Amino acid sequence: MYDFTCEHCGGQVQTRRVQREALRHKGSFVILEDVPIGVCDKCGARYFDASVLRRVAEVGRGTTPSDRTLEVPVGRY
Repeated sequence: MYDFTCEHCGGQVQTRRVQREALRHKGSFVILEDVPIGVCDKCGARYFDASVLRRVAEVGRGTTPSDRTLEVPVGRY
């Protein structure tokens, strides 16, 4: 899925399966679990396949039910 040159530094982007990845969707966040992403081995830039971003949109819109909801504390700095 991921095996290309990083557009930021020229490093190699490789597939990694991460336990949790939080992605923004229309001012909110969607957390996907056990998701394959691309990570540059040099600078750490993260890349997401279109299928991952579609899933974020589906969960964010509510067209695909989420497994559960987490509460996230928010504080002012």
